[in-house]
Amino acid sequence: MAATFHGVGATVAALSSSSSPSNSFGSKKLLSSPSRSFSVRKRASFTVVRSDGSVNFDLNSKGRRAQQLIANAVATKADSSPASSSSKPGHELLLFEALREGLEEEMERDPCVCVMGEDVGHYGGSYKVTKGLATKFGDLRVLDTPIAENSFTGMGIGAAMTGLRPVVEGMNMGFLLLAFNQISNNCGMLHYTSGGQFTIPIVIRGPGGVGRQLGAEHSQRLESYFQSIPGIQMVACSTPYNAKGLMKAAIRSENPVILFEHVLLYNLKERIPDEDYICNLEEAEMVRPGEHVTILTYSRMRYHVMQAAKTLVNKGYDPEVIDIRSLKPFDLYTIGNSVKKTHRVLIVEECMRTGGIGASLTAAITENFNDYLDAPVMCLSSQDVPTPYAGTLEEWTVVQPAQIVTAVEQLCQ
Repeated sequence: MAATFHGVGATVAALSSSSSPSNSFGSKKLLSSPSRSFSVRKRASFTVVRSDGSVNFDLNSKGRRAQQLIANAVATKADSSPASSSSKPGHELLLFEALREGLEEEMERDPCVCVMGEDVGHYGGSYKVTKGLATKFGDLRVLDTPIAENSFTGMGIGAAMTGLRPVVEGMNMGFLLLAFNQISNNCGMLHYTSGGQFTIPIVIRGPGGVGRQLGAEHSQRLESYFQSIPGIQMVACSTPYNAKGLMKAAIRSENPVILFEHVLLYNLKERIPDEDYICNLEEAEMVRPGEHVTILTYSRMRYHVMQAAKTLVNKGYDPEVIDIRSLKPFDLYTIGNSVKKTHRVLIVEECMRTGGIGASLTAAITENFNDYLDAPVMCLSSQDVPTPYAGTLEEWTVVQPAQIVTAVEQLCQ
């Protein structure tokens, strides 16, 4: 495997030097004979959530267009008529398609960008984020790996040290616990321990979070595990727009970035711009301005919060909702300005309560903005239990909109 990537680096260097000093070779691609995938291929299943909350299970989505979603839920009714949506600039994509588009554009822009992981090649990835990339860019740049997370993550880190920009996909984020040593001791620390001789421009990404009865091992939220590693940046996407923008920004970053994707958000649909754009890796997103209370959230919980916001508005409350997006470091500028305005903070997360993102965020707000608070920071988190397989029990472990409404009412008393 190491020899393979040494060969890729040498080929890229040769092609780059022969074309121009700018380290790119335009439309040239690294191609090789297609390799056979020995993975068992299952019939793809997609779930589309409509704006009215109803669910459509599409067991054969090939050739079909998913129903329109409103990814940026707001407390007021949006104009979703066909005339208004068709007149808007840009194009509509599902979240997993937005991730793919961002990755594809960066692979076209920079020949040093490559992908590796289980079934990322001709199968297209477990959630089809890399579908079609192996055919377009070849098997050397889209590399199928054995089921060995510690090996291919370590290989990706080594590839980054030589000048490549690997994107490592974990088929499920829970599996990356097998590569915790590589991520912590190598990925996060090598820039420091080498005295600045190496940069590690790697992106580690994959699906995680509580799905629909995926069981405890496939419902992990690893942001709490990785947040204490020095040198690592962490971001979480929540819409097709920021999924593409964060993917592109993470690939261009000189730092190692972990991109968290939620398994239940892949089929959110949104219209995104046609022109090239990136999102700031260290900037939160103001989802809904308000005056009474600041609600900080990220990933899937953004939609639980916006569902609760509709009820809160009907009850006379005016919540300000911020998607923090950057899990490390926090955007304390945006968060601080909101706290100074509302003087009350509610944190809503799917992460575990003990040692989670909410605990770190609570500490940061208390340390920096305690004088502006009229009430203690309140945090709603998942329960500290393994995620049950039973659907009703699984729901009980995760924060629900009704709990958010109750918490805001208590804060604003």
